[in-house]
Amino acid sequence: MCTVTRAHVATLVRVERLPRYRTGDAEFDAAIAELVEETGAEANADLVFEMVVSALRLAHDAADRGDLKIANGALKELRYAFSVFAPYRAERKVAIFGSARTEPDDPLYDQARRVAAAMAARDWMVITGAGPGIMEAGLEGAGPERSFGVSIRLPFEATTSQFIAGDPKLINFRYFFTRKLAFVKESHGFVLLPGGFGTLDEAFELLTLVQTGKTQPAPIVLLDVPGGTYWESWRSFVESELTGRGYVGKDDLDFVLVTDDVDTAVDEVTGFYANYHSQRFVGGKLVIRLHHAPEPAELAALSEEFADIVVRGDGIQRIEATPTEVADNDHVDLERIVLRFDRRNHARLRALIDRLNGFAPRRPRI
Repeated sequence: MCTVTRAHVATLVRVERLPRYRTGDAEFDAAIAELVEETGAEANADLVFEMVVSALRLAHDAADRGDLKIANGALKELRYAFSVFAPYRAERKVAIFGSARTEPDDPLYDQARRVAAAMAARDWMVITGAGPGIMEAGLEGAGPERSFGVSIRLPFEATTSQFIAGDPKLINFRYFFTRKLAFVKESHGFVLLPGGFGTLDEAFELLTLVQTGKTQPAPIVLLDVPGGTYWESWRSFVESELTGRGYVGKDDLDFVLVTDDVDTAVDEVTGFYANYHSQRFVGGKLVIRLHHAPEPAELAALSEEFADIVVRGDGIQRIEATPTEVADNDHVDLERIVLRFDRRNHARLRALIDRLNGFAPRRPRI
């Protein structure tokens, strides 16, 4: 396999332009490159090449069957989920979490149904776990045309809701981690109602991801019914045992809003995108895309107010779409500002987004 024949010379030249992550065998890499080229994956040939290399490296490492089943299952689940969501990428989506054990006559069920219906009325789509309880309430409220079901196969509590059964927007997962990835990746906002271990797991994982910048900033609402104590008790625990002991910063509580009012919950989720659209790092700088850019005087004020998270440079500036974004056709029609974000204080970045949306500084969230 180590002898390079004339038949492979042209392909080997192409391999030299591929990533350094390879099998280690030049002729083998050439064959992979040729195979990838035949698939027509021109724009992302480098990534497809690396995925094939990873599969072959697993075989070379003599990974046991259990490891291979996990890798194989995860890749297949993600591929299918991406294909289901792909036609709806332009749609805003809210994920609704809560207990599968909530009965239809429980006020929490009606609260979930109402918030889902209100979000659908704002032209948002709803993603739930596709099971009973709060999940079914969310699907009922949004209606099948505005709903996705992201189900998990369990020996209990796994009945697919009547409101999504047979729908092409229903996805069944074996693994929790691939299911969670789909939830977080595809959602632009999150509403959590009271629930068990799974609900609390989602709440803390979401907070961890936004706190560390491992996901895009997004609104997180903890919704109860009037007179409910679930999230109030959660808040007391977080304040006394987490912020009180210094395990998380007080500003980190700005990531969530606790409320018992459906309209407040809907306004929090949709208001996050009143002006803010999205963000990405380009050349070490954070580019924030907006519907309307601040005026020069407003930018100067923001630069002063948020100087603590700008590590160096000229504060916060207005710019045109960067060459990288233009090459990717990445929302080039939107306005933009840029800053050298410290990549540390994401709670302050959330505060900056609030200010860009026209909200008063330091408004209470929890």
